Amino acid sequence: MAAVGGTAVQDHVALAEIELCGELIIAASAAEDRLSLESIDEVLRVERRERNT
Repeated sequence: MAAVGGTAVQDHVALAEIELCGELIIAASAAEDRLSLESIDEVLRVERRERNT
């Protein structure tokens, strides 16, 4: 959306979130069944860490 003065404002965090949502939607639509939590983490590039108990 352009401001009245002609300068565009970009929210880089929002754009990154939209991109990740798009990638998740593509992965979900290509899957034959529900995505596992591991698959979702892979699409979203989340690294799981082992917890020491």
